[in-house]
Amino acid sequence: MVRAATAADATDTARVWRAAWLDGHRGHVPATLLAVRDPQYFADRAAALTESTLLASDAGGRIVGVAILTADELVQLAVDSIARRQGVGAALLQAAEARIAAIHGQAWLAVVPGNIRARDFYEQHGWRDTGEMTYQAPSASGPVPVPVRRYVKSLIPSGRTAS
Repeated sequence: MVRAATAADATDTARVWRAAWLDGHRGHVPATLLAVRDPQYFADRAAALTESTLLASDAGGRIVGVAILTADELVQLAVDSIARRQGVGAALLQAAEARIAAIHGQAWLAVVPGNIRARDFYEQHGWRDTGEMTYQAPSASGPVPVPVRRYVKSLIPSGRTAS
């Protein structure tokens, strides 16, 4: 089940987000970023981004996936390792795309080049790698530049034009 996050979800959001982020980014981002992305960072950001967060939960109600959006960017898609390959990521991605499509005709996201699992996932869901860019990853001590691949996806149904 996918739903909007509430303030009461911040602790679980941070738990899932941090574990999945470390899993996909360790060894692929600058050590500086790993150092500043401590548990407190995820707790603070999860609380601050509640209104732009979607959550997926399992049959027992446990939060197992997180999608965070800002405007036309899918900032984060994180799935608990116990829930991978069960459609959680696809359900969150579909819900995130629908939310972005309500306002924007295209969405974008950044993926570190070494996170092959994420890159394959997005490509399988119609996202297109448009090349290299430097992402200014937020941290409590200021942005950390991270080399990434920029992915985009048109959210305008074929046959319709952007207004």
